[in-house]
Amino acid sequence: MNNRRLMIMRLLDSRKKCTARELAEHFQVSVRTIQRDLDYLQQIGVPLYTEVGVNGGYRVLPNRILPPLQLHQQEALGLYMMVEYLEKVSDFPYGSIRAQLAEHYFVSLPHDVQDMIVRMKQHITFFQHHSVQQEPLTTPILTAAVAKSAIEFSYAARSGTKLVLAYPLGIYYENGYWYMPAKHQDRILVYRVDRMKQLTVLEPSHEELPTLKEWLSSNDEREGVEVVLHFTDFGARLAASDTLFTPVQDKEWRGQVPPDEFPFIARRLLSYGPEVKVITPVQLQKRIVDMLELNLSQYK
Repeated sequence: MNNRRLMIMRLLDSRKKCTARELAEHFQVSVRTIQRDLDYLQQIGVPLYTEVGVNGGYRVLPNRILPPLQLHQQEALGLYMMVEYLEKVSDFPYGSIRAQLAEHYFVSLPHDVQDMIVRMKQHITFFQHHSVQQEPLTTPILTAAVAKSAIEFSYAARSGTKLVLAYPLGIYYENGYWYMPAKHQDRILVYRVDRMKQLTVLEPSHEELPTLKEWLSSNDEREGVEVVLHFTDFGARLAASDTLFTPVQDKEWRGQVPPDEFPFIARRLLSYGPEVKVITPVQLQKRIVDMLELNLSQYK
């Protein structure tokens, strides 16, 4: 495909409608040349729609089929592996395409590349979290976040199931789970998506709502308490892949943590077992001890 045809695709994609004469003047070629270009684009699958009449022209249909990528072999192999990986995240947004995406991409590749992928798949696999929900909620949440719309959902909290009205900022994926920061009343709280059910997108919008990226990059205005943790050698290696405690220097981690986050921090630290010790504060030490005693009481 020559550069002019690529530019025609981009121009049609960015505008509602163009006539053949407008395109010919833009690219300084004849109308007949433009018509041959448009015929070629239709042949390779670009869904062009022709409107006849005085106000007619060419436009691209919505939900269009996009042209294929022109990839080197190594790029094609890497892209297929990424698609395979994403298919393991069962509640990935727009997940309805997951079952077909890898297959459609695979059959479009040359036979020798297909053969290489078949052999390569015998030497790599992905273990990933699978959502137990029959209807993953990540897609409507993401749609509502972009539109700055409110959502209503039931949430399985520690105190029991409750009905929540909130404005989602977006979603992020961490340690096998999706999380949704959302503005609830006057605070931004973080909800685990797999604990949400019966979600409804509502009409009210909140135009002053920050985006997820803005919220993640903002400073926590809550007053924090200094937390000091001491890890064993093995604990430090575990913490290296834990975004909550990165970075650990000389087997020690220091950070300012709001007391509201102590229950969450304590549960995360318990998963480290004897590989970490809380040096300060006393409140966090006590919360961990209380959790341990509660666990032990189940076996008495």
